[in-house]
Amino acid sequence: MTAPEGRGIAGQHDTFRILHVSTGNVCRSPITERLTRHALVDRLGDPLSRGVIVESAGTWGHEGAPMEANAEVVLADFGADATGFVGRELLDEHVIRADLVLTATRDHRAQVISMGHSAGLRTFTLKEFTRLVRAIDPATLPDAREEGVVERARTLVRAAAALRGWLLAPTAEADEVYDPYGAPITFFRSIGDEINQALDPVVTALTGVRDPH
Repeated sequence: MTAPEGRGIAGQHDTFRILHVSTGNVCRSPITERLTRHALVDRLGDPLSRGVIVESAGTWGHEGAPMEANAEVVLADFGADATGFVGRELLDEHVIRADLVLTATRDHRAQVISMGHSAGLRTFTLKEFTRLVRAIDPATLPDAREEGVVERARTLVRAAAALRGWLLAPTAEADEVYDPYGAPITFFRSIGDEINQALDPVVTALTGVRDPH
């Protein structure tokens, strides 16, 4: 199958697409998508102008649904924007176009990889990718100011994939972000904190810019 235009790995080289995946695409992946965008804006100004696109979908996605109200509250806590979000079911085209797929759980990761499209080397759980990124020396990555954020991000994904078999999780649960669907706002906020903490080193590694706050 030929990749659609826009995917950096097999198509054009001017974009880097991050795809966040959970189950319903109304709680975890919307929070992760919008917190990623928020962090990228803090570091890059306009991430789209630097070629970075952030999306999300669900393995049993509620197509056309808004995100859960508690997820919107969590995003507001971080100053992130929930405006205009619409749930999506995960499709082949989303995986084909993605340069990096970050899932909430190992089951989601397995489902993405089972779809094919050579997804194995660019699909990780969020917490797995965070662990791998922390082990990569930033000095070995291209300077985003000279070679661009897209090239730096591609190199980071390759480096993380190469480390995966050597840097295992301390426990099976360490790579999981649990589903807050139907839970009270206190649990949503704890999940939001987990996601935010996992994203910070990832966005720093992708952009080469630390959190300015």
